[in-house]
Amino acid sequence: MGERLVAELAQAYLAEVSQRLRPGSYKSVRFALELLSSHLGKQSVGDLSVNHGKEVLGYITQLSPNVRKYREGKDAGLVELASLSVASESVTLAPQTQARILKQMSQFLDWCVGEGELGANPWEALKVKDRPEVHPHGVLKDEKVSILLGAKDRVLHSALLFGLLTGMRSGEICGLMADDVTAKGNLGRFVSIRPNAVRLLKSKAAEREVPLHGVLEQLLDAALPKTGRLFPHLTVDKVVKRYAYLRRLYPELHGTVFHSTRKWFITQCERTGVPEHFTATLVGHHSARSQNKLTYGLYSAGISDEQKREIVEGVRVPER
Repeated sequence: MGERLVAELAQAYLAEVSQRLRPGSYKSVRFALELLSSHLGKQSVGDLSVNHGKEVLGYITQLSPNVRKYREGKDAGLVELASLSVASESVTLAPQTQARILKQMSQFLDWCVGEGELGANPWEALKVKDRPEVHPHGVLKDEKVSILLGAKDRVLHSALLFGLLTGMRSGEICGLMADDVTAKGNLGRFVSIRPNAVRLLKSKAAEREVPLHGVLEQLLDAALPKTGRLFPHLTVDKVVKRYAYLRRLYPELHGTVFHSTRKWFITQCERTGVPEHFTATLVGHHSARSQNKLTYGLYSAGISDEQKREIVEGVRVPER
């Protein structure tokens, strides 16, 4: 126990987590492990101490958000990146990001414990001193929604409508298939959000069935493919970059992202008096449907299709 090198174990760990993490999450974990391996990769895992952890954390707190974009930073290790950050920029990673990197390293050491390579995680008690702060993206107000829809962007317009009128996440929209849409007689069409070959889901609660607003039913008939993916040319990366392009075109959108469409949908539900656990069902959140989160979660079959339809049709897209 404890004799294998950190770099060797990190490669084994990455190979394992690559099978269960989504690409974005895996990329984040890989970055953290690359930083760790660049500094302590030649150490035996059993030799790691809390002082090593404090040293690594000290370098992490010096990193800047853009350091990997410099030519010198592309293949640099943790120490070099910290030095380059200090020399080139006055801003550092947010405490929340620093804490995430440290946590990902610590989770690797927990894995080593579980694999019998380490007796205990020596970094378990380490924490980022500055309290991580969450800076949520802004909620779209009606006038900003009008600007977005009035732009009629050739890449994002249809996806924006889906975000605004279903509360779906960008990854869920990008992975929609024509086969996910089913007709339910006088209740109209519903879309099933479920894992498929294109995308995974954030959690078990994200798997759900949502009625399509009348505007979206018209869009399906007039503009979207009848087979295969509904948005064959969209990826989450393209959505992010295209929304950033719209922000540059329309400064009024500053502070918002594509995910803000989901917040707008939830806000409309709240303003029309929809119970919170109904909205949670529609947007794929774990529902606090009772004070102790027990009765509904264990025994309820959920809200009916009729109730879902009534909620969705109550949402009104503002006109420019």
